[in-house]
Amino acid sequence: MSQTVTQTEVKVDPPATLVLKSPVQASEDEYRYSHLLPVFSQAHYPPLTPFTHSDPGLRALEHPNPRAFLQNATSVVEITPRLGTEVRGVNLAELDSNGRDQLALEVARRGLVVFRDQHDFIDRGPDFYKAWGSHFGRLHIHPTSGHPEGYPEVHLVYRDANSTFNFEISDSITSTVWHTDVSYELQPPGLTTFFLLSQPETGGDTLFTSQVSTLQKLSPPFVAFLRTLTAVHSGVEQANFSRSGKRGGIVRREPVEHIHPVVRKHPVTGEEALYVNRQFTRRIVGLKREESDNILRFLYDHIDKSGDNQARLKWQPGTVAVWDNRVTAHSAIVDYADSKERRHGARITPQAERPIPALDGLKLE
Repeated sequence: MSQTVTQTEVKVDPPATLVLKSPVQASEDEYRYSHLLPVFSQAHYPPLTPFTHSDPGLRALEHPNPRAFLQNATSVVEITPRLGTEVRGVNLAELDSNGRDQLALEVARRGLVVFRDQHDFIDRGPDFYKAWGSHFGRLHIHPTSGHPEGYPEVHLVYRDANSTFNFEISDSITSTVWHTDVSYELQPPGLTTFFLLSQPETGGDTLFTSQVSTLQKLSPPFVAFLRTLTAVHSGVEQANFSRSGKRGGIVRREPVEHIHPVVRKHPVTGEEALYVNRQFTRRIVGLKREESDNILRFLYDHIDKSGDNQARLKWQPGTVAVWDNRVTAHSAIVDYADSKERRHGARITPQAERPIPALDGLKLE
């Protein structure tokens, strides 16, 4: 794309705000992060406009030591061979611009990097979160989720004994729904940062899977066929879920559908990754319904069942997870509902480039 356009969030409606605070505590004023509880503003935003994304990982390739930000770490452990690294002894909040570039490259290569003991990062608050995320791309404002008052760029997930504002389907036998965040956007997220402000004593883990590895498990002739395909990703169902009165009952931006390659190429590493997900992918373009349904069902089952491509993150206080939505998928695990404990998380979601097809010349229209 030749033109850089800055996202402008123009509020059309009066700024009325529905404040939904948790009644689980006798007084939410006693909750350390009460200022970050979800509100659901009635503001409406125009459609997102295309922009030129400059990936910080590309800059890191030019650094003399692209992993220099880890040189003072006390522990760097691979969670699994194919996906995920856990780091201790690095204060994310103190990384300079070069360190953040290097982080982006490391996350692109490993898919997921988990940092422990990041209380400094978490306690710096939403202005810091915005500045942090803006280094990695244009910040996405979610069309239906709750956010801290005055900070729509900070997406919140929240559940306690009395309420849930997550996108959950109550008539399913499982809470596991593999997805890449808001993949229906023209330019979906790249590097994403997430942490919990409050968590249950046990449960509430997050599953991740490598979409590079899931693709590599398939036979070369089948992968060659998948490279020729595109698929529709849709935000309509998520918007309708909110419009039905659930989550927060609001839709701040009209839902969109976009066509993305079934196999995409990472702009920094060049790795190819499967790019479909059960939550937002609706159909494969150009195939008959039964053909599309059967291929997608096979791919979803493959993602679901490939435990050898997956990593499970057990949250601890002070944990910050950074992942690359272009080469991973993830799912929350809602197994703590009976405990009636609070799980309160914040996500900073910079957008990246429009997905690059693995097959040169593949049309996305």
